[in-house]
Amino acid sequence: MENAHPYEIFPLGDSALTIDLGNRISSQLNQKALGMQVWFSKHPFEGMKDLILGYSSLSVIYDPFHVQKKNKLIGTVSAFVKEKLEEAYLRSADAAEENGEEINLPVCYDGGFGSDLAQIAESRNLTVEEVIEIHLSRAYRVYMMGFLPGFAYMGEVDERIQVSRKQKPVAVTAGSVGIANGQTGIYPLDSPGGWQIIGRTPIRLFEASAELPVKLRAGQSIRFRRINLSEFEQIIAAQTE
Repeated sequence: MENAHPYEIFPLGDSALTIDLGNRISSQLNQKALGMQVWFSKHPFEGMKDLILGYSSLSVIYDPFHVQKKNKLIGTVSAFVKEKLEEAYLRSADAAEENGEEINLPVCYDGGFGSDLAQIAESRNLTVEEVIEIHLSRAYRVYMMGFLPGFAYMGEVDERIQVSRKQKPVAVTAGSVGIANGQTGIYPLDSPGGWQIIGRTPIRLFEASAELPVKLRAGQSIRFRRINLSEFEQIIAAQTE
């Protein structure tokens, strides 16, 4: 029997439920999931602990004992949270774009920052410059945050430069811009990683001591702006003054 709803709700252990709107990369589904996140932030229930946004899903983390105690339930906690998810789907609007504003992030593809550029170019039968120009040619939607604090999963990458992840992770420097299949992203911290690295931004995307530690958020539109090595170093210097 087919699911009568355009979503699937399933448990993640005994203290979380996920609503999956389609299990694929889609700006429309991501907008709806983001809208549900906004709705829950305005209509929380007793015992709700956190909300985790995915590409086309939203997970609600909760304390089952607190939910049971504070909401005086007749049925199960899981059934109660499931009803909340269904209500959020029905009552939430698709989240509006961030005022239609594009955020420009400088990226340097020179100076050895694009350690995998040559390999990508060869595998896709392109020149290095063509790979760079294709990467610069469109704006990317921030679909979700994860993996590391401030790591933004963005899409969608032009099919001409889509490449798979590396088989084994390598050491990646903070600010490195990478590609993995249809996604592009920026490592906010030094970390092991498997994305194919094509450049580096001098902008700090995560600062633990800042009032807003994470600089990017889901729903934003990002466009990369090419800079040279001298401009890269100038921006780095300006941030340390």
